Amino acid sequence: MIRGLYLTACGSLIALIFLCLAWELRLAPVVPGGSWLALKCLPLLAPLFGILNGRRYTYQWASMLILLYVAEGVVRATTERGTGQVLAIAEICLALIFFSACVGYARRTRPTAR
Repeated sequence: MIRGLYLTACGSLIALIFLCLAWELRLAPVVPGGSWLALKCLPLLAPLFGILNGRRYTYQWASMLILLYVAEGVVRATTERGTGQVLAIAEICLALIFFSACVGYARRTRPTAR
């Protein structure tokens, strides 16, 4: 179970990083030709190595960081149409999958009380 949560968290985080880059640089940028909004993927790089190495503390704080991406996805899903709306819904789904995997991993790897 822990291995599955680990793989889910790693996969969804990496997919979300690529989605953010592709969205703002190629698929549906705010400004034609790409925009500086692509830098929104930089905060996702902060927990990447801790997530890949299975550090419980990183899973804990990354589960709070990812809620910003859920909020951004909800805002853009309700204000944009077409491709932007579909990408926003994909962002919401990936962020919620990552959040669930992080919470599950942190709970299952907590130290036992003696």
